[in-house]
Amino acid sequence: MTYKPQYYPGATSVAVNRRKHMSGDIEKLREISDEDLTAVLGHRSPGSDYPSTHPPLAEMGEPECSMRELVEPISGAKAGDRVRYVQFVDSMYNAPATPYFRTYNAAINHRGVDPGTLSGRQVTECRERNMEEVAKAQMETEMSCPALTSLRGATVHGHSLRLQEDGVMFDMLDRSRLENGVIIMNKDQVAIPIDRKVNLGKPMSSEEAAKRTTIFRVDNVAFKDDPEVIEWVHRVWELRTRYGYQPK
Repeated sequence: MTYKPQYYPGATSVAVNRRKHMSGDIEKLREISDEDLTAVLGHRSPGSDYPSTHPPLAEMGEPECSMRELVEPISGAKAGDRVRYVQFVDSMYNAPATPYFRTYNAAINHRGVDPGTLSGRQVTECRERNMEEVAKAQMETEMSCPALTSLRGATVHGHSLRLQEDGVMFDMLDRSRLENGVIIMNKDQVAIPIDRKVNLGKPMSSEEAAKRTTIFRVDNVAFKDDPEVIEWVHRVWELRTRYGYQPK
């Protein structure tokens, strides 16, 4: 018998999109080169080797350990890479992803990651080369819209307030902007200027964003429109409440 994971309930487009993000069955929409990705992340110079914090595992002569034999290390751990991060911010206005679903995607589909979910941002820490795989996968696919998604390692605030007149998410450090129909970044995720403009691709139209979003909104797909989601949210809430009160 083959087990089929049941990622998320519901029949609305939002529920379908949430299942897609969690399962990793996501459509690729754009190309971002490794050099451009490295430039906007800002952890090292494009084309340079990955700095390390320890020698490759094969050279360390570690003592025998049954768990080490059982669990295959990820490529960055094998090489001794540093741990680095990528931090995403998603607009409240029908952005494709949300902090929780970026975390679900990373935790379910990638090994060795440490995702963190905050109210308005999502950070994934990992060995550097593996972190870049997560970042690239999320930036190149329907999980991101260049106008409604932003890399912000610092000063994330303001994304929930409004969209600018051109439909781009507000950023007080002006890391990205719309130029000639595409979104460009000329600063890295902590707003340090880089030596060129990185093309992140065309923004989604408002119609496409509404179709691909994982956000329930009363002016698009309302939470109350999906009875199965409501049923399971209520069930989880009830069981967590009962456990919290520890009824005898």
